[in-house]
Amino acid sequence: MDNIVTINGKVNYIITLDPGVWIFDDRKVDLTTYFIEEKQEHNELEQYLKSTSMHWDREIREGAAFPPVKKSVSKFQKEQIITGTFGIPLWPFLKNANPLETASSVEIHTDDTCITISLETAMKVILGFSKDGQPLRKDGPVHLYYGDGSNKEAPITNVCKFTII
Repeated sequence: MDNIVTINGKVNYIITLDPGVWIFDDRKVDLTTYFIEEKQEHNELEQYLKSTSMHWDREIREGAAFPPVKKSVSKFQKEQIITGTFGIPLWPFLKNANPLETASSVEIHTDDTCITISLETAMKVILGFSKDGQPLRKDGPVHLYYGDGSNKEAPITNVCKFTII
C-alpha cells in the first residue's frame, strides 16, 4: 500500500490512484521534453473526431490497410517505456473526484510535510511516476511538478495523498 495515492476531502468521490499502472495510460507525458515543448490546448472530443474522420476517409479511399512498420513501431514504444521518464496530468483524477462547490485548495501530503496550493494550480500539476524506466520507489510513489515547470529540477517528492479543502 506504500505506492497508493488518494484524493479525498471536499469531494463527492474518494479516488485511489495506483501509479504502477500509469505506464499503460495514453495520457502519460515524457518528462524529459514536457516542460521544454510548446504547450497546446487539447480538446479531447475534437481530437477524437479528427482522428476517427481521418481513419474513415483513408479506409474509404484506400480500403483497410495495415501498416508494414507496426512491429518496429511497437518495438520502439516498448523500448521507450522501458527507459523513459514519465508523468501524468493530475486534472483528470481531480475532475473524477468531483470537488464540491466550496472546494478552493488542495493539500499535498508528503511523508513529512503538507503543502497547500489552489485548486486551479492543482489542475495544471503533473505527477511524475517513472524515472529512467523504473518506478519511483526511493522517494515516491509520485513526484509533483507544477504545470509551469518552475520546480522541474526539484519536484515535491514522497507525495502520498491529496486532500481537497
